[in-house]
Amino acid sequence: MIRYLLSQLASAVLVMIGVSCLVFFLIHLVPGDPVEVMLGESANPADREALRQSLGLDQPLLTQLFSFFNQLLHFDFGHSLYSKQPIVDMLVERIPATVELALAGLFIAVVIAFPLGTIAALKQGTRWDYGAMGFSLIGVSIPNFWMGPILILLFSIGLGWFPVSGREGWSSLVLPAITLGTAMAAILSRMIRATLLEVLGEDYIRTARAKGLPEGLVIIRHGLRNALLPVVTLIGLQLGTLLGGAVITEMVFSWPGLGQLTIESIHRRDYPVLQACVLFISMAYVLINTLTDIVYGWLDPRIRLGQETAQ
Repeated sequence: MIRYLLSQLASAVLVMIGVSCLVFFLIHLVPGDPVEVMLGESANPADREALRQSLGLDQPLLTQLFSFFNQLLHFDFGHSLYSKQPIVDMLVERIPATVELALAGLFIAVVIAFPLGTIAALKQGTRWDYGAMGFSLIGVSIPNFWMGPILILLFSIGLGWFPVSGREGWSSLVLPAITLGTAMAAILSRMIRATLLEVLGEDYIRTARAKGLPEGLVIIRHGLRNALLPVVTLIGLQLGTLLGGAVITEMVFSWPGLGQLTIESIHRRDYPVLQACVLFISMAYVLINTLTDIVYGWLDPRIRLGQETAQ
């Protein structure tokens, strides 16, 4: 297990280095001059050149890249071009809101998906099955930027049950979490149905039933437990997607998270903040996928042993 863990961590480090380089070069390819944003178009050339030198933008690209990695090692993302605040402080202020929304969306997805997927598998070919899969089709088809306003019109403006926007207590979290979690619930329920149907046809399920075990125990202990491996992988992938996909939902509900900060930095051409936001979301996605691989290897020793044998 230690060898498997070290190999996964080494792979994650290599991917993070690649992602950091990609983010750096993509941000530098974005049209626009940050010096012009800071000083305005009316600034004289001498002031522009002095600011360019102070920011290190007059250095060769590779020199800027090495400086960028040196700053990353010291957790120094620089300062915002717009507000002059340290970017680390801005991230620390916004990250908890994004994590809270992503976890709430994941909770909604799991609560909806597991009962739907299980019922659809156990009632295959019945109205229950068609209804559950119909819901999943609708959930996948409806985008967040359409679902969010519909929920606001119905439950906030129409019924007055929840706030329209902002982050003030648990009630303001409900609608964004439902918006974010519904699409994931649709995908997850289909995966649970497919894997559970496959598992229920195995010999050990028939053996468990032949021994006289209660049907509920057979489904939960022998069926769902063995069907969880691909589901865990999907949950890990979707959690990383939730962190990135929360951008649209945060804008719709004015949720003060990392997604809203990303959009604001694009509008303001605040490139250092944009770079830090994209980098954090990318790193979070890599870390979550690495943890998913580790959990997968822990749950299924065949994966771990197979990789160790290949090495």
